[in-house]
Amino acid sequence: MFDAETGERPGAPEGFGGIQRVHLMGMGGSGMSGLALLLSGMGFKVSGCDLSQSEYTARLASLGVDCSVGHSPSHIEEFSPQLVIYSGAVSEDHEELAAAREKGVGAMRRGLALSRLFNARLGVGVTGTHGKTTTSSMIGLILEEAGFDPTLAVGAEICDIGANARVGKSDFFVAEIDESDGSFEFFHPSVAAITNVDWDHVNYFHTRDDVLPAFVRFARARKLGAPLVICAEDKGSRSLIQALRDDPNVVTCGWGRSWHWGAFDAERRAGGGAAFSVIRGGKPLGRVELAVSGEHNIMNALVACAAAASLGVSFPGMAKTLRGFRGAKRRLEKVGQKAISGGWVEVIDDYAHHPVEIEASLSALRDVYPGQRLVVVFQPHRYTRTNAFFREIASALEIADALLLLPVYSAGEPEQGPGSAAIVEIVNDSGRDAVLCGDEEDALGKLRVSLRPGDVVVTLGAGSVSHLGPKLLA
Repeated sequence: MFDAETGERPGAPEGFGGIQRVHLMGMGGSGMSGLALLLSGMGFKVSGCDLSQSEYTARLASLGVDCSVGHSPSHIEEFSPQLVIYSGAVSEDHEELAAAREKGVGAMRRGLALSRLFNARLGVGVTGTHGKTTTSSMIGLILEEAGFDPTLAVGAEICDIGANARVGKSDFFVAEIDESDGSFEFFHPSVAAITNVDWDHVNYFHTRDDVLPAFVRFARARKLGAPLVICAEDKGSRSLIQALRDDPNVVTCGWGRSWHWGAFDAERRAGGGAAFSVIRGGKPLGRVELAVSGEHNIMNALVACAAAASLGVSFPGMAKTLRGFRGAKRRLEKVGQKAISGGWVEVIDDYAHHPVEIEASLSALRDVYPGQRLVVVFQPHRYTRTNAFFREIASALEIADALLLLPVYSAGEPEQGPGSAAIVEIVNDSGRDAVLCGDEEDALGKLRVSLRPGDVVVTLGAGSVSHLGPKLLA
């Protein structure tokens, strides 16, 4: 008998015993496509659907995974799944889910499904409001090059392996664990890392006060004696450290010598990259050089080092891997260059959508391209987030020299609140240049007539804005 609460059948190997056929709703997204890759690599018969095709569904189709466009109750008849896994964008009353339940087919959200695979192995889990994709990617590559051969599941394509997931041969499983819907509480890591504790995902965490208790529960749900690495460079993380002050397995990271792991003598390089020295327990370990840019990535790398060290990886081995780490897709990703009269324009794409992330990404680009004009096209993500943070978003975007605002990417939410216009108004009132665009084509038209040689165009946001850079280059 399938237990919809736990996802288990008696004797379930890796949490899905007796199940061979799995159907994924929302398979075109980064998280769901990664789960599909894992399940396919583990021998499950995988099918799935989404509202449109994506590069992720194209890759899955090339591996023999059935990928349908659109959602339909007929998929339950067509693919005869024994389990349906659905993304957070799929409503609980969706007709395809209803059809599955009418036939007695179990259904669970992605986070719960991934936790069943993760908890059955030696899980290394990375969560936090910002930076978890890059940090989990770093840890996964460090362990891979150290010979651990881990299974990986992260929230974006890792440039070094060309995928967002892979099945390893060992019991180690490195996963980015999403806090956005509370599903991180299903995970029980053998090694845990928290990059920061900030307020986001307003549709789930309705107030700032809801955030810390959830992270405390995640921390206390890890396996007995499991190390917990926490980056202490934000107020929420320091509150978490205080709440866990009696936990002997907490490992702290941050700038300077006040933490178990410290970074100092940071160097930010024009043209890209960074370097910093590392101290552990008062003892200098050496220097780390990064190909990725930004102070936030120095902290991500420090957390990755502390987590990998808990598994016995040597510092020289970590430093070697990090020196070659090329980052993840949509994280300060260089999309290409466009020739214009008298020179070139550089096009960068980044996933930042929270004010803390926006400021970190644009500050890093100031270091990489000193003296060059930053032309930012920003697409706010979700009305709930935009309404909660539009003043902070406007403040962070003031780093830009020129700013184009797209309408809010709703992610299925009803239109509400001030939206993009409020951000434009605040930025213009500050004396900066901001323009509200009707859509992506409008933004492209405005870019084409305003770009100058040497400009750096940055497409910023978690929605469809990433399509704009390739269109501009074409």
